[in-house]
Amino acid sequence: MLARLALLLPVLAFVAGCSTWNNWFGGDKEEVLPDEPADKLYNEGVYLLNEKSDAKAAAKKFEEVDRQHPYSEWARKSLLMSAYSYYEAKNYEESITSAKRYISLHPGTPDAAYAMYLVGASYFDQIPDVNRDQGRTDKAIAALEEVIRKFPDTEYAQNARRKIEGARDQLAAKEVTIGRYYESKKNFIGAINRFKVVVTRYQTTRHVEEALMRLTECYMTLGIIPEAQTAAAVLGHNFPDSPWYKDAYQMVKGQGYEPQENNSSWISQAFRKMGLG
Repeated sequence: MLARLALLLPVLAFVAGCSTWNNWFGGDKEEVLPDEPADKLYNEGVYLLNEKSDAKAAAKKFEEVDRQHPYSEWARKSLLMSAYSYYEAKNYEESITSAKRYISLHPGTPDAAYAMYLVGASYFDQIPDVNRDQGRTDKAIAALEEVIRKFPDTEYAQNARRKIEGARDQLAAKEVTIGRYYESKKNFIGAINRFKVVVTRYQTTRHVEEALMRLTECYMTLGIIPEAQTAAAVLGHNFPDSPWYKDAYQMVKGQGYEPQENNSSWISQAFRKMGLG
């Protein structure tokens, strides 16, 4: 979808190269280069992007349009193309800067939706693994949610929703990873708090099944049997074929109990609130 942007903007034929002139001062020769035509610079950028696959060089050409012809229509188009080119070159910070500048200068144009999406996509593509700080993940979600809020009926909103699900899955994975660590250190309260975040905030992610099983495990270890039974019962009700449910069921059954939901439990209430219970 990103690659189609270059095809949406006008691509004109190259114009003739610019001329230079010489000035003489006190016998010294100085060559002064005039501004190049905006359409020439723009199309050189398109050529570098499409034919040479040199996105970084293309971005520089588009920036020259904005620098040399700041009030032209070419400058507006080139600013967005520079953001796109930097994104293609994986220079995400530069892409974010150009896209945000476009949004600031041209908030009412049809392409503002794409510029806003580029900001979110740039953050999204920098999401680190679950063992590192997830600040970029939070920024990606915030930027992508803004796309959905301001441009709900666009294809960018549809793509933003898919990326948000991926980002939320990453945040859930982070919580499960920390929860497992706490559990391994026998800090069961700390572990429960982490798994609780997954159950209450990230129920639509694939990590909620493991979180419910881990809650069963922690509560059984602490002797809080009703909560363990509820976690197992909710897991079985919503994910009956999950291997995590098999583990939870055997755990509860092995202690002489059955999975049984307590409707006053926070686990049960969390799932009913989401319409999943």
